[in-house]
Amino acid sequence: MEASLAQAMAFVAFTAVAAGKPGPSNVLLAAVGARVGVRRGMKSLLGQVTGMTSMLFAVTLGLGGLLLDHAWTLETLKWGGAALLCWTAWGIATADHTEEAAEAPTGFLGMAAFQWANPKGWLIATAADATFLDQHKGSALNQALVFAVLFLLAALPSCLPWLAFGAALQRFLRTPRTWLVFRCTMAALLAASAILFVVPHG
Repeated sequence: MEASLAQAMAFVAFTAVAAGKPGPSNVLLAAVGARVGVRRGMKSLLGQVTGMTSMLFAVTLGLGGLLLDHAWTLETLKWGGAALLCWTAWGIATADHTEEAAEAPTGFLGMAAFQWANPKGWLIATAADATFLDQHKGSALNQALVFAVLFLLAALPSCLPWLAFGAALQRFLRTPRTWLVFRCTMAALLAASAILFVVPHG
């Protein structure tokens, strides 16, 4: 796809907002930053962005449309994602400060896989294609490749502040009490995300 500069800039702007706004993945990324810092948390950041990018690529090629066109698959995705968010929230809330919280999907593979169970990720990918996919701009494969490259480049700097924010909190998380407050706050935000996904919107 020979995307114009204006189209590319519009897609990058969309990606920066969609990838950087509050959500389950970024909340989890902040928790990673608070636990291990920016340098050790980069694997989780790269996994998150790679997972989101691969999902966008698949949706552009048609996988997302095939799944989302059937009500039962969308419902399964929604409830399965909500259950995973609640399970992850419990893991964060009960993790010890010295643990790596193996229950939570951290690290490159864990964060990449988590994106595929995150309903918000599917909605972002679908919205991106609905807005920017053009049947006159080349094959689905070509457009998927262009979207993936632009998304990857724009999402990395958009998600990085969440990791850095969590790492910046490390100086305040030196006691069991402050660590407990932080864990419970992160867990509550994840659980709230799950509720938003499954509660019908009028």
